[in-house]
Amino acid sequence: MAVISPHTKKVMKETKLKKKPALFTTFKRDYQLWLMILPAIVTVFIFNYIPMYGIQLAFREFDFTKGLTGGEWVGLKYFTQFVESYMFVDLMRNTLVLSLSTITVGFPAPIMLALLINQIKWKRAKKTLQTTVYLPHFISIVVLVGLLNVLLSPNTGIVGYLMKLIGFGDVNLLASTQTFVPVYVLSDVWQHVGWNSIIYLAALSSVDPQLYDAAKMDGASRWQIIRNIEFPALVPTIIILLILNMGSIISTGFEKVFLMQNALNLPVSEVIETYVYKIGIVSNQFSYAAAIGLFNTLINFTLLVCVNAIARRVAKISLW
Repeated sequence: MAVISPHTKKVMKETKLKKKPALFTTFKRDYQLWLMILPAIVTVFIFNYIPMYGIQLAFREFDFTKGLTGGEWVGLKYFTQFVESYMFVDLMRNTLVLSLSTITVGFPAPIMLALLINQIKWKRAKKTLQTTVYLPHFISIVVLVGLLNVLLSPNTGIVGYLMKLIGFGDVNLLASTQTFVPVYVLSDVWQHVGWNSIIYLAALSSVDPQLYDAAKMDGASRWQIIRNIEFPALVPTIIILLILNMGSIISTGFEKVFLMQNALNLPVSEVIETYVYKIGIVSNQFSYAAAIGLFNTLINFTLLVCVNAIARRVAKISLW
């Protein structure tokens, strides 16, 4: 058994006393990076964390005259009211249908697009295609819905004209409960598929070129290269983004759904977020709206934790 000399013990003790906290050392070493992200940290703290104080409204009978902290404490009254309301089942169904449809169609689309773009060897054609598919992402939601109204109009829209031409008659795709979800999902995929493919292209750029050379020497086809080299390189990124998407599975985009709503498609287009807007802002039921929003957030957070745990156990990849 080795014996530590008194001198060594003294040096170890002095070193331990001089050792600075790990957090402080990190700040000192990377202070330039921390200064760069300081505005983002301050912004997130002000607009995301400070407003969390208002969560208590979900448990109070809000009263304007008593301020933000005023009002009678009612506990889970509004949560129970929402779950027992006649709108609960319809809201959950519509929200889940829109979210799951968007994930089912929209999540694989950028992966396939990234793999397709990565196969293009002509640089000019590759850059042109990338620019073309990125541009729709920068279109405003208001402009996009306006385009949908113009193009899908049964009287003046080109899509409506083509549907008449092939014998479907006057069909208003935005006013039908059967076509609202496909129109919403396909337009969302068209708008964001190019932008969402950027992260997958970045992951593909990190693949070792020697793997491609070895595969070509072995006579591998393009499909075999995609299946055995490129797709495995995307798996960690795919899992992380899938976890993040599952964490917002019952949170659909408010602006687009709200703008696409009308009296005819309302049975399938009324989701939790639009309902919260109508209850809270339009009807001034702030406590009820806060309870619904908190319920939505808790469900999303629970799903995020569960999916993250499953991914960590199955694929050894997780957010934390």
